[in-house]
Amino acid sequence: MSLTHFDTKGDAHMVDVSDKEVTARVAVAEGHITMAAETYEIIAQGKAKKGDVLSVARLAGIMGAKKTPDLIPLCHPLPISKVAVELTLDPDLPGVRVEATVKTTGQTGVEMEALTSVSVACLTVYDMAKAVDKAMQIGGTRVVLKDGGKSGRYEA
Repeated sequence: MSLTHFDTKGDAHMVDVSDKEVTARVAVAEGHITMAAETYEIIAQGKAKKGDVLSVARLAGIMGAKKTPDLIPLCHPLPISKVAVELTLDPDLPGVRVEATVKTTGQTGVEMEALTSVSVACLTVYDMAKAVDKAMQIGGTRVVLKDGGKSGRYEA
């Protein structure tokens, strides 16, 4: 198996998807941000000085999916038909778990859009709470589901 974003000379290039079949495609990614218990309580109680952390992070995650080709150089701009971002408070972390689902009908998948969505949502939580907790950590970002296209279904 070879990497598709390199040509025969080893130069980076955008993959030509013009011969690929148009199919319904979906990707789901997840990640989390851990924080101090005090920071968790501030977010859970809606007392962050910058506002509703989870609502803002949800919107940022949606915007992140839509901006993926502007951020990742070899990503194709895609007609995204759905982005859903779920943020769940998890006292066991303590922190926030993020899951993003992205859908399209096209010639290439939306894994990068789902991963970018999760990443941007986590970064937004960090930005909104960094005044009280600079030691927060983002992690666990991965694709948990990909379906559609020639390679079929993948589930973590």
